[in-house]
Amino acid sequence: MQKEYWLLPIGALALLTFFVLLQIPIRRLYAGIIGKVIADDFKFGESKNVPQWVSIANRNYMNLLEIPLLFYLICLIQYLTGSSDPLNFQLAWVYVGLRTIHSLVHLTYNNVIHRLIIFATSNLILFGIWVNYFRKFLEIIFWG
Repeated sequence: MQKEYWLLPIGALALLTFFVLLQIPIRRLYAGIIGKVIADDFKFGESKNVPQWVSIANRNYMNLLEIPLLFYLICLIQYLTGSSDPLNFQLAWVYVGLRTIHSLVHLTYNNVIHRLIIFATSNLILFGIWVNYFRKFLEIIFWG
C-alpha cells in the first residue's frame, strides 16, 4: 500500500467538515429569508430565537473539529511513518463512514440515541486505530 493512501480518509473527513460548514450560512440565510431570525439573533453566537434546525449545523461543525483531530493526527503519523497496516487503513474508512452517518443523523432527524450509538462506535474505532498503531510500534521497538 502506498503511504499516500493515508491522505484519502483525511481528505474525505475534511470534505465532510466543509460540507457541514457550508450548511451554517445556508440554514441561517434561509431562516432569515423566511423570517425566523434577524441578524441580531447571531450577534453573540446564537440567541434563543434561532430555530434548532438552524443551530444544529453549527453544533455538528464543532463536533467535527473536536475528536476528529485525533483521527487526523493518527492518519498523518501513519502517512509520515510509511505505515502499510491494512487493518488501520480499513478502520480509518469505517471511522469516516461513521462520522458521515453521525452528521447525517444530526443534521436531519436528530435522534439522540441513534447519534449516541454512532458517535460512541466511531470513538471506539478511533481508539482501536491508536491501540493497534502503538501495539505495532512497540513490537518494532522491543522485538525488531
